[in-house]
Amino acid sequence: MTGAPLTTTARQLALIDELRGRAFPSQRGPSAAGESGPGFHLARIWQSPPLWDADPAEVVEAREDCAAELAALTAVLSLRWGEPAAVELSAELERTAMGLPVAPPLDVLCALVPRVHTWRVAGRWVAVGAGQSGPELPCQVLAAVADARGPG
Repeated sequence: MTGAPLTTTARQLALIDELRGRAFPSQRGPSAAGESGPGFHLARIWQSPPLWDADPAEVVEAREDCAAELAALTAVLSLRWGEPAAVELSAELERTAMGLPVAPPLDVLCALVPRVHTWRVAGRWVAVGAGQSGPELPCQVLAAVADARGPG
């Protein structure tokens, strides 16, 4: 007997739980879910289609869908772990633009999302955020897990 297919949010939660339980690699590089390195994992957990030839109504719909995906995921994670802290990533983006170091995974996140919702859970830092790297690029929801030191 097989179970019902997982909802999008259930798949996202399963991936976040998997990242929380996964060991961090000793070297930074691509992983099956996205990118990992010493002390962090980063994964794209939802993405719209590319928007370069999209009708303006489709662009609006993709952005609304992205915001809805993030809101649903944040709501479920808040039920699990309590209210998140909101971390604006503008300072990290500015540091990156000036060529200054930014700790991972914030060094990647700041170029992709303007802010993240964060929790500290069982010795790990967990963050989710949504954004778009450029007006014609897909909208995306990202999740990051970092070690106990965690950024932010």
